[in-house]
Amino acid sequence: MSKLIQFMENGLHLVLEITSEKDVRLLHFGTEEWVNELLHEEQKPGFRLMELQLTGEDRAEYHGRTHRATYPGLRMVYDGHTDARNELGRKLELTLLDPVTSLQAVQHIQFFDGLQTIRSWVTLLNKGQAMLGVEYVSSFALTGLDKEGRTDRDEKMLLSIPHTGWQSELQWRTYRLPELGLSHMTDRSSKRITCSNTGSWSTAEHVPMAVLENREAESSLYWQIEHNGSWHWEIMDQNDYLTLLISGPTEHDNHWWISLAPDQSFVSVPVAVGAVAGGFEQAVGQLTAYRRRIRRPNADNRDLRIIFNDYMNCLWGSPTTAKLLPLIDAAAEAGCEYFCIDAGWYAPGEWWDGVGEWLPSSERFPEGIKYVLDYIRSKGMVPGLWLELEVMGIRSPKLAETEDSWFFMRHGKRVMDRSRYQLDYRNPQVIAHANEVIRRLVEDYGVGYIKMDYNINAGIGTELAADSFGDGLLQHNRAYLAWLDEIFARYPDLVIENCSSGGMRMDYAMLSRYSIQSTSDQEDYVNYAAIAAASPSALAPEQSAIWSYPLREGDDEEVVFNMVNALLLRVHQSGHLAELSPRRRALVKEALDYYKLIRKDIPEAFPFWPLGLPKREDHWMSLGLRRPEKPVIYLAVWRVGGDATSQVLSLPELQGEALSIRCAYPQNFEGTWNWDAVAGELKVTLPQARSARLFEIRRGL
Repeated sequence: MSKLIQFMENGLHLVLEITSEKDVRLLHFGTEEWVNELLHEEQKPGFRLMELQLTGEDRAEYHGRTHRATYPGLRMVYDGHTDARNELGRKLELTLLDPVTSLQAVQHIQFFDGLQTIRSWVTLLNKGQAMLGVEYVSSFALTGLDKEGRTDRDEKMLLSIPHTGWQSELQWRTYRLPELGLSHMTDRSSKRITCSNTGSWSTAEHVPMAVLENREAESSLYWQIEHNGSWHWEIMDQNDYLTLLISGPTEHDNHWWISLAPDQSFVSVPVAVGAVAGGFEQAVGQLTAYRRRIRRPNADNRDLRIIFNDYMNCLWGSPTTAKLLPLIDAAAEAGCEYFCIDAGWYAPGEWWDGVGEWLPSSERFPEGIKYVLDYIRSKGMVPGLWLELEVMGIRSPKLAETEDSWFFMRHGKRVMDRSRYQLDYRNPQVIAHANEVIRRLVEDYGVGYIKMDYNINAGIGTELAADSFGDGLLQHNRAYLAWLDEIFARYPDLVIENCSSGGMRMDYAMLSRYSIQSTSDQEDYVNYAAIAAASPSALAPEQSAIWSYPLREGDDEEVVFNMVNALLLRVHQSGHLAELSPRRRALVKEALDYYKLIRKDIPEAFPFWPLGLPKREDHWMSLGLRRPEKPVIYLAVWRVGGDATSQVLSLPELQGEALSIRCAYPQNFEGTWNWDAVAGELKVTLPQARSARLFEIRRGL
C-alpha cells in the first residue's frame, strides 16, 4: 500500500507519496488543496521527487536533451525522512538510496514561517566503494504544473521570463508555451523550454528566476536560483503533464561534472520555489518578502543613505583632486551621504589592463588620496572607493608576485577576458591579497563604502583542482561567497555594492550578502526608466541602486526624469552637479530632500505595476510601492514618448475609495491628474514627452 505524507505550512500544500516499492513521488505543491482525483495512477510515476544522472547509467523514455528519466533517479528508493522545526520554520528532509551504487540523496525542503516560499537543495553522499561520476542532480523537481483547471495548458499557462543584458537589464516577456515551441501535441516530447547561464556573470542573459501562471486556476508558481555562477532550469512535458526541473550547473548545459569518491558528499545549488493565489505581482510580493528574510541583517537596508558616485555621465573613471573637490562640495550641498570615487584612482592614465595592486596614483592625487577622503568626511559624507578585486590586468605590476595557481586555467593557459585574468578564490594567497586590499582601504584610508565591480566573464570555469571546468567554477563561486562572509564579519558596518558591469550578477547568492546592487551601466536616462521600473521584480526595492545623472546640457524636465528614475528605490546620484544651473541643482536637492522623507517606507513596501511590466518600447511606464497597513502609496509615472499626452492607470484595489492625491515631486510643474473612484482609474496628463512625476496617494479619507 502507498503512503501519503501531507504538509500544510504557511498557505502551501505539499503532498508526497511513498509507494509499496519505496518510490518517492512529489504529487502536489501549491496553494490549492490536494485533489487525488486529478491524477491517474499511470501518470504518477512521472512525479519523481528528484532527477539524478550518473555517468555510465542508462536513460529511459524519449528524453532528448531534457533531464528526465534519469538513472539512478528512477531507481532511488525511500530511506526515511525527518520533519522538524528550526529558527527559520519547518524543515523536511527526505532520504533516498540507490540500492545498486549505495549513493544516498537527501532532499532538503526548508519552509519559512509566514512565507509562501521554500528553499530546496539536495545533498549527495557516496556510501559505496566505487567512484561515481555525477552529471546532473535537480535541486527541485515538480511535475503537474498544469494539473489544476480544465482548459488545455496551451491556453491557460503563461510563463514570464526576465531577459537581461548589458545596459538592457530586466526586459520581462510573457509567453504562452506554444510561443516557445512547447505545444501540447503528445504526452511527452523531446522539447524543453530552458534558461541556462554558463560562466561567472550569473545574469548575463537572464535573471535566474521565472513566474509560471495558471490563468484558469488563478495561481502562480515562481522560482529563483541562488547562485553566482552557472545555473539551469527547464520545463518539459511527461506523462501528459508539465515538469519543472531546477538546478545549478549540469554537464550537458554548463560543463559541470564531478567524481564523487567513497564517503565524499556534494551539496547542490539552493533554489527558492513558491506558490501564490494570483498572478505576477502577487508572486513578486512573496519573493520580495523572502529576499528580505534570507538577507544578511544590515543597517544599510534600513537607512538607505544616498550615494554619490563620480562615474556615470561625470568623470568616467578619471578622477583627480582638482576634479573631485567641487563635486564633493556640490554632492554635500545636495544632501548626499556617501561619496564614492569610482575607477581610475590607482593609475595615472589608461588603467584597464594594469589593475591589481590597488594603490593610489600620486599623479592624480598629489596630496595623497587620504586628503580627498578626509575632505569627503569633513563634508559629512562617508568616503568610498571603487574596486575590481576578482581580476588582475594582464599588465599589472602585481603579476610578478603571482603564479598560475592564482588564476583560472584552461588547457594549460590562463583564462583571459577583456585583458584581465580571473583570480581563483580557492587559493589562500588570493584570499590574503584580497584581505590586505580591504584592510588597507578600511583601516588605513577610512573607507566606509566600496563599489565592487566585475567587468569580465570567466567562462565555463577552470581545470585546476577540479573534476571539470564547471566544477572549478562552482568551487570558486562558493569560495568567493565564503570570503565575502568573512569580510562582513570583520567589518560589519562596511557597505559593499554589488556591481558587475551594472547588473550582470543580480542573483541572491550575492544579494543575500551585499546590501545594494548596481542595476545597470545604462548611460541614457530615458532608456534607464524601463530598467529602474522593472528592478523590484528581481531584487528588493531597497537593494536596487539606480543612477540619477542630470546632464550639463539638459533642461528641467530632464533633471526631473532622472530623479524620478531613482526615488522609489536606492538613489545612486551622479552627474556634474557643480556645473548645473542653480535652478536645476535645486531640483536635485528637492528630490533628495523628499527621498529622505519617504525612504523609511521603502524597506517594508512591495512593488506593483499599474501599466504592467515596463518594456523598452512603451511610451508610458509606471511603478508603485505600497506598504501593508499604511495608508500611503507612492506612484512613479513616466511619459517616455509617443503622441498621447494622457494615460489611464488602473488601480482596482482602490476602486470606490476617496483618495488624496498630490504630485510629490516635482512641485509646480505642468501636468494634471484625475481619480475616477467608480472605475478605479487614475488619469495622468503630461504635456511633454520625456517627463516624469512622482505621486503620493493617501487612503482612508
